[in-house]
Amino acid sequence: MNEVLDGARVFLCLAFLTYASWSDLKKREVSNTVWAIFAPLALALTSLQFLLFAPHLLYVYALSFVITSAFSIAIFYAGAFGGADAKALICLALALPTYPAHLLQPLTGLPSPLSSLLFPIATFCNAVLLASLSVFYAILRNFLWKRRTRMRLFEGFEKELKWRKFLTFLCGYKVGTAELEKRKHLYPLEDIRVIDVGESERKLLVMPKDEESGEIVERILNAARQGKIPNEVWVTPGLPLLVFVTVGLIVALSLGDIVWILLRLALEAR
Repeated sequence: MNEVLDGARVFLCLAFLTYASWSDLKKREVSNTVWAIFAPLALALTSLQFLLFAPHLLYVYALSFVITSAFSIAIFYAGAFGGADAKALICLALALPTYPAHLLQPLTGLPSPLSSLLFPIATFCNAVLLASLSVFYAILRNFLWKRRTRMRLFEGFEKELKWRKFLTFLCGYKVGTAELEKRKHLYPLEDIRVIDVGESERKLLVMPKDEESGEIVERILNAARQGKIPNEVWVTPGLPLLVFVTVGLIVALSLGDIVWILLRLALEAR
């Protein structure tokens, strides 16, 4: 029965997160109905299993939920991810507060200490590491752009600090202003401001804010129409984090905690 309930909770998470990932990828938003259905089902299944088979470990369930919820809310208000991402982690804490050891074992061995106590946080760490691989996509696009155009990547940004250029190179790439206007999931990594009568200045944005992107895009489009800037500008894609959370969950269930695996490999190599 323990295995059946573990399997039901894993299936519940994969089903809802897969749908949420599809919605995030297509629309860049997820209906609150998803979480309104997911959360009570997860709470019912997990509470039933703990009450039947491990009532003495209910405090672990509560602790995992409280820590994951506090972490998710803090990261949300820090602006690191959206509301749907926070709700997904909270629902995951309700469904899988700890690794489902009655059903599975990671291919790399026993679950990590983090997975054993805070499985949603381990899943999130996997998601962040997987999402960071998008850096290689940005670098490849930048090299291909430079090879195709034979132009300098940061022409017009000569006064910018090198570290700002480096971060822009890792996180973004250039697209035409028409593509920026059409694709709502692209966020500008540069802005243009009037500094004097008839004069304007372009600046790189290291930490673009979602709520300001509409105004920045409008300024960029107006400047491009007036010929004040080139028709290609720096942008960064709004990554569908729920896709990476879902993949991170699958990796955590099958392979394990990536951070723990890397740490073990580093220690064994010494």
